Amino acid sequence: MSLAIVYTRANQGVDAPLVTVETHLSNGLPALNMVGLPETAVKESRERVRSAILNAGLEFPARRITINMAPADIPKSGGRYDLAIALSILAASGQIPLEKLANSEILGELALAGDVRSVQGVLPAVIAARDSGRSLLVPAGDAKEAMLVSGSTVYAVSSLQQACQHFMDKPLTPLVTDTGEMAQLAASDVLNELQDIRGQHLAKRALVIAAAGRHNMLMVGPPGTGKTMLANTLSGLLPVLTESQALEVAAICSVAGEPVDTARWKTPPFRSPHHSASSVAMVGGGRQLTPGEVTRAHTGVLFMDELTEFKRHVLESLREPLEAGVVTISRADYRVSFPARFQLIAAMNPCPCGYHGDAMGQCRCTPERISRYLEKISGPLLDRIDIQIEVPRLDFRELMKGNSDSREKTQGSAHLRNKVAACHAVQLARNGCLNSALGAADLQQVCELSDDCEKLLQQIVEKMRLSARACHRLVKLSRTIADFEGSKRIQTAHIAEAAAYRSVTSLTLGRQ
Repeated sequence: MSLAIVYTRANQGVDAPLVTVETHLSNGLPALNMVGLPETAVKESRERVRSAILNAGLEFPARRITINMAPADIPKSGGRYDLAIALSILAASGQIPLEKLANSEILGELALAGDVRSVQGVLPAVIAARDSGRSLLVPAGDAKEAMLVSGSTVYAVSSLQQACQHFMDKPLTPLVTDTGEMAQLAASDVLNELQDIRGQHLAKRALVIAAAGRHNMLMVGPPGTGKTMLANTLSGLLPVLTESQALEVAAICSVAGEPVDTARWKTPPFRSPHHSASSVAMVGGGRQLTPGEVTRAHTGVLFMDELTEFKRHVLESLREPLEAGVVTISRADYRVSFPARFQLIAAMNPCPCGYHGDAMGQCRCTPERISRYLEKISGPLLDRIDIQIEVPRLDFRELMKGNSDSREKTQGSAHLRNKVAACHAVQLARNGCLNSALGAADLQQVCELSDDCEKLLQQIVEKMRLSARACHRLVKLSRTIADFEGSKRIQTAHIAEAAAYRSVTSLTLGRQ
Protein backbone atom coordinates (compact mmCIF):
# COMPACT_ATOMS: atom_id res chain seq x y z
CA MET A 1 0.00 0.00 0.00
CA SER A 2 1.53 3.31 -1.10
CA LEU A 3 -1.21 5.58 0.27
CA ALA A 4 -1.99 6.01 3.97
CA ILE A 5 -4.44 8.25 5.83
CA VAL A 6 -3.94 9.15 9.50
CA TYR A 7 -6.01 11.51 11.65
CA THR A 8 -4.71 14.14 14.08
CA ARG A 9 -5.89 17.41 15.62
CA ALA A 10 -4.86 21.04 15.11
CA ASN A 11 -4.89 23.71 17.80
CA GLN A 12 -7.13 26.69 16.99
CA GLY A 13 -8.17 28.75 19.99
CA VAL A 14 -9.76 26.33 22.45
CA ASP A 15 -10.95 24.10 19.61
CA ALA A 16 -9.19 21.14 18.03
CA PRO A 17 -10.28 20.81 14.38
CA LEU A 18 -9.60 17.51 12.63
CA VAL A 19 -6.54 17.32 10.36
CA THR A 20 -6.10 14.44 7.91
CA VAL A 21 -2.53 13.43 7.12
CA GLU A 22 -2.39 11.82 3.66
CA THR A 23 0.92 10.20 2.74
CA HIS A 24 1.71 8.87 -0.72
CA LEU A 25 4.83 6.99 -1.80
CA SER A 26 5.75 7.14 -5.48
CA ASN A 27 8.67 6.39 -7.73
CA GLY A 28 11.33 9.01 -8.28
CA LEU A 29 14.30 10.46 -6.49
CA PRO A 30 14.06 10.16 -2.69
CA ALA A 31 12.44 13.31 -1.32
CA LEU A 32 9.83 14.40 1.22
CA ASN A 33 7.42 17.20 0.31
CA MET A 34 4.74 18.62 2.58
CA VAL A 35 1.66 20.56 1.43
CA GLY A 36 -1.44 21.86 3.20
CA LEU A 37 -0.34 25.20 4.68
CA PRO A 38 2.32 23.89 7.09
CA GLU A 39 4.33 26.52 8.95
CA THR A 40 8.10 26.42 9.44
CA ALA A 41 8.02 24.23 12.55
CA VAL A 42 5.87 21.66 10.72
CA LYS A 43 8.15 21.65 7.67
CA GLU A 44 11.09 21.00 9.96
CA SER A 45 9.39 17.85 11.20
CA ARG A 46 10.69 15.96 8.14
CA GLU A 47 14.14 15.77 9.73
CA ARG A 48 12.78 14.85 13.15
CA VAL A 49 10.59 12.15 11.64
CA ARG A 50 13.45 10.72 9.56
CA SER A 51 15.80 10.48 12.53
CA ALA A 52 13.10 9.10 14.85
CA ILE A 53 12.16 6.33 12.41
CA LEU A 54 15.78 5.28 11.88
CA ASN A 55 16.66 5.42 15.59
CA ALA A 56 13.60 3.31 16.40
CA GLY A 57 15.08 0.51 14.28
CA LEU A 58 12.58 0.98 11.45
CA GLU A 59 13.10 1.68 7.74
CA PHE A 60 12.68 5.12 6.25
CA PRO A 61 11.49 4.51 2.65
CA ALA A 62 13.94 5.64 -0.03
CA ARG A 63 11.16 6.87 -2.32
CA ARG A 64 9.44 10.12 -3.19
CA ILE A 65 7.13 10.95 -0.26
CA THR A 66 4.29 13.46 -0.57
CA ILE A 67 2.40 14.44 2.59
CA ASN A 68 -0.81 16.44 2.40
CA MET A 69 -2.31 17.92 5.57
CA ALA A 70 -5.98 18.64 4.95
CA PRO A 71 -7.90 20.88 5.14
CA ALA A 72 -5.41 23.33 3.68
CA ASP A 73 -7.18 26.42 5.05
CA ILE A 74 -6.31 25.56 8.68
CA PRO A 75 -2.87 26.87 9.67
CA LYS A 76 -0.64 24.13 11.12
CA SER A 77 2.10 25.02 13.57
CA GLY A 78 4.33 23.30 16.11
CA GLY A 79 5.54 19.73 16.35
CA ARG A 80 2.21 18.17 17.38
CA TYR A 81 1.90 16.39 13.99
CA ASP A 82 5.26 14.54 14.12
CA LEU A 83 3.95 11.23 15.43
CA ALA A 84 1.02 11.21 13.00
CA ILE A 85 3.35 11.92 10.06
CA ALA A 86 5.77 9.17 11.13
CA LEU A 87 3.01 6.58 11.50
CA SER A 88 1.50 7.53 8.15
CA ILE A 89 4.88 7.01 6.44
CA LEU A 90 5.30 3.62 8.14
CA ALA A 91 1.73 2.61 7.18
CA ALA A 92 2.22 3.72 3.56
CA SER A 93 5.40 1.65 3.36
CA GLY A 94 3.64 -1.41 4.82
CA GLN A 95 5.56 -1.56 8.10
CA ILE A 96 2.41 -1.25 10.23
CA PRO A 97 -1.16 -2.28 9.28
CA LEU A 98 -3.12 0.66 7.88
CA GLU A 99 -6.56 -0.65 8.84
CA LYS A 100 -5.76 -0.35 12.56
CA LEU A 101 -5.13 3.39 12.18
CA ALA A 102 -8.61 4.09 10.79
CA ASN A 103 -10.31 4.55 14.17
CA SER A 104 -7.44 6.33 15.91
CA GLU A 105 -6.16 9.89 16.15
CA ILE A 106 -2.50 10.62 16.80
CA LEU A 107 -0.87 13.48 18.69
CA GLY A 108 2.74 14.04 19.76
CA GLU A 109 6.11 15.61 18.96
CA LEU A 110 9.08 13.38 18.19
CA ALA A 111 12.60 13.66 19.50
CA LEU A 112 15.47 12.57 17.26
CA ALA A 113 15.87 9.38 19.32
CA GLY A 114 12.21 8.47 18.79
CA ASP A 115 10.83 9.61 22.15
CA VAL A 116 7.39 11.25 22.16
CA ARG A 117 7.33 14.71 23.75
CA SER A 118 4.41 16.59 25.29
CA VAL A 119 2.43 19.14 23.26
CA GLN A 120 0.04 21.98 24.07
CA GLY A 121 -3.71 21.71 23.68
CA VAL A 122 -4.11 18.00 24.46
CA LEU A 123 -7.37 18.39 26.38
CA PRO A 124 -9.40 19.93 23.51
CA ALA A 125 -8.08 17.16 21.25
CA VAL A 126 -9.22 14.48 23.72
CA ILE A 127 -12.70 16.01 23.91
CA ALA A 128 -12.95 16.27 20.11
CA ALA A 129 -11.73 12.69 19.59
CA ARG A 130 -14.25 11.41 22.13
CA ASP A 131 -17.08 13.25 20.39
CA SER A 132 -16.01 11.81 16.99
CA GLY A 133 -15.97 8.25 18.35
CA ARG A 134 -12.25 7.63 17.80
CA SER A 135 -9.46 6.76 20.22
CA LEU A 136 -6.48 9.07 20.71
CA LEU A 137 -2.77 8.46 21.20
CA VAL A 138 -1.16 11.15 23.36
CA PRO A 139 2.35 11.63 24.79
CA ALA A 140 2.89 9.90 28.13
CA GLY A 141 3.74 13.29 29.66
CA ASP A 142 0.17 14.46 28.95
CA ALA A 143 -1.54 11.34 30.33
CA LYS A 144 -2.62 12.95 33.62
CA GLU A 145 -4.28 15.79 31.76
CA ALA A 146 -6.00 13.46 29.29
CA MET A 147 -7.48 11.40 32.13
CA LEU A 148 -9.79 14.28 33.06
CA VAL A 149 -12.14 13.61 30.12
CA SER A 150 -14.69 10.95 31.00
CA GLY A 151 -15.98 8.66 28.25
CA SER A 152 -12.82 8.96 26.15
CA THR A 153 -10.49 6.22 24.93
CA VAL A 154 -6.93 7.48 25.31
CA TYR A 155 -3.61 5.68 25.09
CA ALA A 156 -0.34 7.15 26.38
CA VAL A 157 2.84 6.43 24.40
CA SER A 158 6.40 7.32 25.30
CA SER A 159 8.17 6.39 22.05
CA LEU A 160 7.58 5.83 18.34
CA GLN A 161 8.49 2.18 18.75
CA GLN A 162 5.82 1.75 21.43
CA ALA A 163 3.25 3.40 19.17
CA CYS A 164 4.12 0.99 16.35
CA GLN A 165 3.81 -2.01 18.67
CA HIS A 166 0.40 -0.75 19.79
CA PHE A 167 -0.88 -1.02 16.22
CA MET A 168 0.83 -4.35 15.58
CA ASP A 169 0.87 -7.00 18.32
CA LYS A 170 1.14 -5.23 21.71
CA PRO A 171 -1.93 -3.02 22.21
CA LEU A 172 -1.71 -0.55 25.09
CA THR A 173 -4.12 -0.37 28.00
CA PRO A 174 -6.40 2.68 27.77
CA LEU A 175 -6.13 5.32 30.47
CA VAL A 176 -8.73 5.18 33.22
CA THR A 177 -10.66 8.35 33.99
CA ASP A 178 -10.89 9.02 37.73
CA THR A 179 -11.85 12.46 38.99
CA GLY A 180 -13.49 11.33 42.23
CA GLU A 181 -10.75 12.76 44.44
CA MET A 182 -10.81 16.07 42.56
CA ALA A 183 -14.49 16.88 42.94
CA GLN A 184 -14.50 19.04 46.03
CA LEU A 185 -12.86 22.27 47.06
CA ALA A 186 -11.07 21.74 50.35
CA ALA A 187 -11.39 24.33 53.11
CA SER A 188 -7.64 24.76 53.06
CA ASP A 189 -7.91 26.12 49.51
CA VAL A 190 -9.57 29.32 50.77
CA LEU A 191 -7.02 32.11 50.64
CA ASN A 192 -8.62 34.22 53.36
CA GLU A 193 -11.66 33.76 55.57
CA LEU A 194 -14.16 36.59 55.30
CA GLN A 195 -14.75 36.79 59.05
CA ASP A 196 -11.01 37.29 59.63
CA ILE A 197 -11.18 40.73 57.97
CA ARG A 198 -11.87 43.35 60.60
CA GLY A 199 -14.69 45.80 60.14
CA GLN A 200 -15.78 46.68 56.57
CA HIS A 201 -19.24 45.17 57.09
CA LEU A 202 -20.71 46.92 54.03
CA ALA A 203 -17.91 45.67 51.80
CA LYS A 204 -18.29 42.12 53.10
CA ARG A 205 -22.03 42.17 52.48
CA ALA A 206 -21.47 43.55 48.98
CA LEU A 207 -18.87 40.86 48.24
CA VAL A 208 -21.25 38.07 49.24
CA ILE A 209 -24.02 39.56 47.07
CA ALA A 210 -21.55 39.84 44.19
CA ALA A 211 -20.71 36.13 44.60
CA ALA A 212 -24.40 35.18 44.78
CA GLY A 213 -25.10 36.54 41.29
CA ARG A 214 -21.57 36.74 39.80
CA HIS A 215 -21.81 40.54 39.60
CA ASN A 216 -18.83 42.75 38.79
CA MET A 217 -17.54 44.87 41.68
CA LEU A 218 -15.35 47.94 42.19
CA MET A 219 -13.84 48.89 45.57
CA VAL A 220 -12.51 52.42 46.11
CA GLY A 221 -10.60 53.47 49.18
CA PRO A 222 -7.29 54.62 50.68
CA PRO A 223 -4.30 52.27 50.79
CA GLY A 224 -4.33 49.53 53.43
CA THR A 225 -8.08 49.34 54.04
CA GLY A 226 -8.40 45.66 53.04
CA LYS A 227 -9.47 45.83 49.39
CA THR A 228 -7.05 43.13 48.25
CA MET A 229 -7.88 40.87 51.19
CA LEU A 230 -11.58 41.18 50.40
CA ALA A 231 -10.97 40.24 46.78
CA ASN A 232 -8.93 37.19 47.80
CA THR A 233 -11.80 35.84 49.89
CA LEU A 234 -14.06 35.59 46.83
CA SER A 235 -12.53 32.28 45.73
CA GLY A 236 -13.71 30.79 49.00
CA LEU A 237 -17.27 32.01 48.45
CA LEU A 238 -17.81 30.63 44.95
CA PRO A 239 -19.07 27.04 44.60
CA VAL A 240 -16.99 24.42 42.82
CA LEU A 241 -17.28 24.19 39.05
CA THR A 242 -19.37 21.62 37.26
CA GLU A 243 -17.50 19.00 35.27
CA SER A 244 -18.24 20.73 31.95
CA GLN A 245 -17.07 24.09 33.33
CA ALA A 246 -13.94 22.49 34.79
CA LEU A 247 -13.15 20.90 31.42
CA GLU A 248 -13.49 24.31 29.75
CA VAL A 249 -11.04 25.84 32.21
CA ALA A 250 -8.63 22.91 31.89
CA ALA A 251 -8.80 23.13 28.09
CA ILE A 252 -7.88 26.82 28.26
CA CYS A 253 -4.89 26.02 30.49
CA SER A 254 -3.85 23.28 28.07
CA VAL A 255 -4.00 25.60 25.06
CA ALA A 256 -2.10 28.31 26.96
CA GLY A 257 0.69 25.87 27.80
CA GLU A 258 -0.01 26.00 31.54
CA PRO A 259 -0.07 22.81 33.60
CA VAL A 260 -3.52 21.62 34.62
CA ASP A 261 -3.68 21.31 38.39
CA THR A 262 -5.65 18.06 38.64
CA ALA A 263 -5.79 18.34 42.43
CA ARG A 264 -7.83 21.58 42.23
CA TRP A 265 -9.28 21.41 38.75
CA LYS A 266 -12.83 22.22 39.89
CA THR A 267 -11.75 25.35 41.75
CA PRO A 268 -12.87 28.56 40.00
CA PRO A 269 -9.81 30.29 38.52
CA PHE A 270 -8.52 33.48 40.12
CA ARG A 271 -6.37 35.70 37.90
CA SER A 272 -4.63 38.86 39.10
CA PRO A 273 -2.65 40.48 36.26
CA HIS A 274 -0.13 43.23 36.97
CA HIS A 275 -1.14 46.74 35.94
CA SER A 276 1.65 46.81 33.33
CA ALA A 277 -0.16 44.14 31.26
CA SER A 278 -0.77 44.98 27.60
CA SER A 279 -4.09 44.68 25.81
CA VAL A 280 -2.86 41.49 24.09
CA ALA A 281 -2.00 40.01 27.48
CA MET A 282 -5.47 40.91 28.75
CA VAL A 283 -7.74 39.84 25.88
CA GLY A 284 -5.46 37.47 23.94
CA GLY A 285 -3.86 37.44 20.51
CA GLY A 286 -0.25 37.67 19.45
CA ARG A 287 1.47 35.66 16.76
CA GLN A 288 0.35 32.32 18.19
CA LEU A 289 -3.16 33.56 19.17
CA THR A 290 -2.82 32.64 22.83
CA PRO A 291 -5.69 33.26 25.29
CA GLY A 292 -5.47 36.36 27.47
CA GLU A 293 -6.22 36.96 31.13
CA VAL A 294 -9.95 37.41 30.53
CA THR A 295 -10.10 33.92 29.00
CA ARG A 296 -7.91 32.35 31.68
CA ALA A 297 -10.37 33.79 34.23
CA HIS A 298 -13.32 32.14 32.43
CA THR A 299 -15.93 30.87 34.95
CA GLY A 300 -13.82 32.49 37.69
CA VAL A 301 -12.55 35.85 38.92
CA LEU A 302 -10.40 38.51 37.26
CA PHE A 303 -8.99 40.75 40.00
CA MET A 304 -7.54 44.04 38.79
CA ASP A 305 -5.76 45.80 41.63
CA GLU A 306 -4.78 49.45 41.16
CA LEU A 307 -7.33 49.75 38.36
CA THR A 308 -6.38 53.29 37.35
CA GLU A 309 -2.75 52.25 36.84
CA PHE A 310 -3.77 50.11 33.84
CA LYS A 311 -3.46 51.85 30.48
CA ARG A 312 -6.67 53.43 29.20
CA HIS A 313 -6.84 51.26 26.06
CA VAL A 314 -6.36 48.12 28.17
CA LEU A 315 -9.35 49.03 30.32
CA GLU A 316 -11.46 49.81 27.27
CA SER A 317 -10.62 46.41 25.77
CA LEU A 318 -12.56 44.83 28.65
CA ARG A 319 -15.88 46.31 27.56
CA GLU A 320 -16.71 43.72 24.90
CA PRO A 321 -15.88 40.58 26.94
CA LEU A 322 -17.72 42.01 29.98
CA GLU A 323 -20.84 42.38 27.85
CA ALA A 324 -20.62 39.40 25.48
CA GLY A 325 -18.62 36.86 27.50
CA VAL A 326 -16.45 36.02 24.51
CA VAL A 327 -13.39 37.45 22.75
CA THR A 328 -13.11 37.15 18.97
CA ILE A 329 -9.70 37.69 17.39
CA SER A 330 -9.59 38.09 13.61
CA ARG A 331 -6.73 37.41 11.24
CA ALA A 332 -6.52 37.81 7.48
CA ASP A 333 -7.81 34.32 6.70
CA TYR A 334 -9.51 33.04 9.87
CA ARG A 335 -11.05 34.00 13.21
CA VAL A 336 -10.63 32.50 16.68
CA SER A 337 -13.08 32.89 19.55
CA PHE A 338 -12.06 32.51 23.19
CA PRO A 339 -14.64 32.16 26.01
CA ALA A 340 -14.41 35.01 28.54
CA ARG A 341 -17.34 34.89 30.95
CA PHE A 342 -15.57 36.09 34.07
CA GLN A 343 -16.40 38.11 37.18
CA LEU A 344 -14.48 41.37 37.42
CA ILE A 345 -13.36 42.51 40.86
CA ALA A 346 -11.42 45.79 40.77
CA ALA A 347 -9.78 47.94 43.42
CA MET A 348 -8.43 51.47 43.20
CA ASN A 349 -7.44 54.53 45.21
CA PRO A 350 -9.60 57.67 44.92
CA CYS A 351 -6.66 59.83 43.78
CA PRO A 352 -2.94 59.54 42.89
CA CYS A 353 -1.78 59.91 46.50
CA GLY A 354 -4.59 57.63 47.66
CA TYR A 355 -6.13 59.80 50.39
CA HIS A 356 -8.76 61.96 48.65
CA GLY A 357 -11.87 62.16 50.85
CA ASP A 358 -10.10 60.42 53.74
CA ALA A 359 -11.12 61.54 57.21
CA MET A 360 -7.49 62.17 58.14
CA GLY A 361 -7.28 64.88 55.47
CA GLN A 362 -3.90 63.78 54.08
CA CYS A 363 -4.65 64.31 50.37
CA ARG A 364 -2.11 66.51 48.56
CA CYS A 365 -3.63 66.23 45.06
CA THR A 366 -5.07 69.17 43.14
CA PRO A 367 -8.53 68.84 41.55
CA GLU A 368 -6.96 68.84 38.07
CA ARG A 369 -4.64 65.97 39.00
CA ILE A 370 -7.51 63.97 40.49
CA SER A 371 -9.59 64.57 37.36
CA ARG A 372 -6.81 63.28 35.08
CA TYR A 373 -6.36 60.28 37.36
CA LEU A 374 -10.02 59.28 37.20
CA GLU A 375 -10.40 59.93 33.46
CA LYS A 376 -8.83 56.52 32.78
CA ILE A 377 -12.09 54.90 33.88
CA SER A 378 -14.74 55.68 31.30
CA GLY A 379 -18.47 55.86 31.88
CA PRO A 380 -19.21 52.83 29.65
CA LEU A 381 -16.81 50.71 31.71
CA LEU A 382 -18.37 51.87 35.00
CA ASP A 383 -21.81 51.05 33.57
CA ARG A 384 -20.74 47.42 33.34
CA ILE A 385 -19.77 47.23 37.02
CA ASP A 386 -22.85 46.46 39.12
CA ILE A 387 -21.41 47.09 42.60
CA GLN A 388 -19.31 50.19 43.28
CA ILE A 389 -18.54 50.80 46.96
CA GLU A 390 -16.19 52.72 49.20
CA VAL A 391 -13.85 50.86 51.53
CA PRO A 392 -13.00 53.54 54.11
CA ARG A 393 -10.20 53.67 56.65
CA LEU A 394 -10.95 51.96 59.98
CA ASP A 395 -10.41 53.83 63.21
CA PHE A 396 -7.90 52.41 65.67
CA ARG A 397 -10.42 50.91 68.08
CA GLU A 398 -12.31 49.05 65.35
CA LEU A 399 -9.04 47.83 63.84
CA MET A 400 -7.70 46.41 67.10
CA LYS A 401 -10.83 44.99 68.72
CA GLY A 402 -11.57 42.55 65.91
CA ASN A 403 -15.02 41.44 64.84
CA SER A 404 -17.66 41.69 67.51
CA ASP A 405 -20.46 40.53 65.25
CA SER A 406 -21.35 37.03 66.52
CA ARG A 407 -22.99 36.21 63.20
CA GLU A 408 -19.69 36.77 61.38
CA LYS A 409 -17.89 34.53 63.86
CA THR A 410 -20.27 31.62 63.28
CA GLN A 411 -20.76 32.03 59.53
CA GLY A 412 -17.43 31.29 57.91
CA SER A 413 -16.65 31.05 54.23
CA ALA A 414 -17.86 27.42 54.08
CA HIS A 415 -21.33 28.41 55.34
CA LEU A 416 -21.52 31.38 52.99
CA ARG A 417 -20.29 29.26 50.06
CA ASN A 418 -23.17 26.84 50.66
CA LYS A 419 -25.62 29.73 50.73
CA VAL A 420 -24.14 31.18 47.54
CA ALA A 421 -24.32 27.74 45.89
CA ALA A 422 -28.00 27.47 46.83
CA CYS A 423 -28.58 30.93 45.39
CA HIS A 424 -26.89 29.86 42.13
CA ALA A 425 -29.08 26.75 41.98
CA VAL A 426 -32.24 28.86 42.31
CA GLN A 427 -31.15 31.19 39.52
CA LEU A 428 -30.11 28.38 37.16
CA ALA A 429 -33.40 26.56 37.70
CA ARG A 430 -35.42 29.71 37.07
CA ASN A 431 -33.37 31.55 34.42
CA GLY A 432 -31.06 28.94 32.92
CA CYS A 433 -28.23 31.33 33.83
CA LEU A 434 -27.07 33.46 36.74
CA ASN A 435 -28.69 36.85 37.29
CA SER A 436 -25.68 38.80 35.98
CA ALA A 437 -26.10 37.09 32.58
CA LEU A 438 -29.80 37.90 32.17
CA GLY A 439 -30.69 39.60 28.91
CA ALA A 440 -32.85 42.69 28.65
CA ALA A 441 -35.73 40.60 27.27
CA ASP A 442 -35.73 38.42 30.41
CA LEU A 443 -36.01 41.25 32.91
CA GLN A 444 -39.77 41.74 32.70
CA GLN A 445 -40.46 38.06 33.39
CA VAL A 446 -37.70 37.24 35.88
CA CYS A 447 -37.47 40.62 37.63
CA GLU A 448 -41.12 41.63 37.85
CA LEU A 449 -41.54 44.84 39.84
CA SER A 450 -44.51 46.07 41.87
CA ASP A 451 -45.82 49.62 41.48
CA ASP A 452 -43.93 50.74 44.57
CA CYS A 453 -40.71 49.21 43.27
CA GLU A 454 -41.12 50.86 39.88
CA LYS A 455 -41.73 54.22 41.52
CA LEU A 456 -38.62 53.88 43.69
CA LEU A 457 -36.56 52.70 40.71
CA GLN A 458 -37.66 55.72 38.68
CA GLN A 459 -36.59 58.08 41.46
CA ILE A 460 -33.20 56.36 41.73
CA VAL A 461 -32.57 56.43 37.97
CA GLU A 462 -33.47 60.10 37.71
CA LYS A 463 -31.48 61.14 40.79
CA MET A 464 -28.36 59.13 39.92
CA ARG A 465 -28.74 59.78 36.16
CA LEU A 466 -28.28 56.13 35.31
CA SER A 467 -28.07 54.88 31.74
CA ALA A 468 -30.38 52.17 30.41
CA ARG A 469 -27.63 49.58 30.90
CA ALA A 470 -26.99 50.71 34.48
CA CYS A 471 -30.72 50.64 35.20
CA HIS A 472 -31.00 47.06 33.94
CA ARG A 473 -27.98 46.01 35.98
CA LEU A 474 -29.45 47.60 39.09
CA VAL A 475 -32.63 45.55 38.60
CA LYS A 476 -30.60 42.36 38.15
CA LEU A 477 -28.65 43.14 41.31
CA SER A 478 -31.93 43.65 43.16
CA ARG A 479 -33.06 40.23 41.94
CA THR A 480 -29.87 38.69 43.37
CA ILE A 481 -30.40 40.37 46.74
CA ALA A 482 -33.95 39.04 46.81
CA ASP A 483 -32.71 35.53 45.96
CA PHE A 484 -30.09 35.71 48.68
CA GLU A 485 -32.73 36.74 51.21
CA GLY A 486 -35.07 33.96 50.05
CA SER A 487 -37.69 36.33 48.62
CA LYS A 488 -39.67 35.30 45.53
CA ARG A 489 -40.39 38.91 44.58
CA ILE A 490 -38.21 42.00 44.51
CA GLN A 491 -39.04 44.37 47.36
CA THR A 492 -38.32 48.07 47.69
CA ALA A 493 -35.65 47.28 50.30
CA HIS A 494 -33.79 45.17 47.73
CA ILE A 495 -33.82 48.00 45.17
CA ALA A 496 -32.67 50.50 47.80
CA GLU A 497 -29.77 48.25 48.80
CA ALA A 498 -28.79 47.72 45.15
CA ALA A 499 -28.79 51.49 44.62
CA ALA A 500 -26.58 51.95 47.69
CA TYR A 501 -24.00 49.71 46.02
CA ARG A 502 -23.61 52.25 43.21
CA SER A 503 -22.68 55.10 45.54
CA VAL A 504 -19.07 55.41 44.38
CA THR A 505 -19.93 56.98 41.04
CA SER A 506 -21.78 59.89 42.60
CA LEU A 507 -19.98 60.23 45.94
CA THR A 508 -16.33 59.42 45.29
CA LEU A 509 -15.56 59.75 41.59
CA GLY A 510 -17.64 62.89 41.40
CA ARG A 511 -16.20 64.68 44.45
CA GLN A 512 -13.77 67.07 42.85
